[in-house]
Amino acid sequence: MINPDSEQYSDIQTEICGGNVLLITLNRPEFRNALRNHTLFEITRALEFATASEAIRAVVVYGGLKFFAAGADINEMALLTAVTAVTDVRPEYWKKIASFSKPLLAAVNGYALGAGCELTMHADIVIAGESARFGQPEINLGTIPGAGGTQRLIRTVGKSLAMKMVLSGELIQAPVALACGLVAELTPDEQTLERSLALAAAIAGKSPLAVRLAKEAMLLSFEIPLSAGLNSERKSFSLLAASQDRAEGIAAFYAKRVAAFTGK
Repeated sequence: MINPDSEQYSDIQTEICGGNVLLITLNRPEFRNALRNHTLFEITRALEFATASEAIRAVVVYGGLKFFAAGADINEMALLTAVTAVTDVRPEYWKKIASFSKPLLAAVNGYALGAGCELTMHADIVIAGESARFGQPEINLGTIPGAGGTQRLIRTVGKSLAMKMVLSGELIQAPVALACGLVAELTPDEQTLERSLALAAAIAGKSPLAVRLAKEAMLLSFEIPLSAGLNSERKSFSLLAASQDRAEGIAAFYAKRVAAFTGK
């Protein structure tokens, strides 16, 4: 494992695992990894590094064994006024995370609350430990989710459960998160990171072009009607027909060998 530009970060740690997976570990244990603006800034910096690197093909965000992220930084929230909330840079960081083009996985142990839960919903795939807890408890502070919790949650888990979580502030346990689609897979707590890195490595072994276009097409389904989505999918499918990776994938299938995808 290599540490890329580790000296530039204070709120996160970064490692390159297996040559093509970037691991971002939230590193504010004294604050239960509360996501202050600077934390989000550093996450976006790490994602920019991953975007610029041809070697990096997937990213995993991890919080540790005890907690993922317990929410936003309350000290920063307490200082917000109506004016500063409008001009806050925080939404721009969230937009950059949401627009990351490569596969983004979240490895979740312990609490993923508020902004921590919203960060998991920015990920493409969530792997959770059996003791993980998810929630949007902002209502307890007299406010509401501000990083997509009212929008992404209802699209993921459905109206009734999302309403319950946001309006009551009650948390859900990992099995419920799995059943409602908030989480893709559960593991024993001590295996969450290992499984997430293994899955990221498997995805990183696929065609980078196909992975990127598949992610793009699936996320687009939240924004446009089915007919437009199907049309967009077909265009991407046709575009890939001209790629070297598709030719390599078919050749490897016939030769019964592992494909060597290059992203061309």
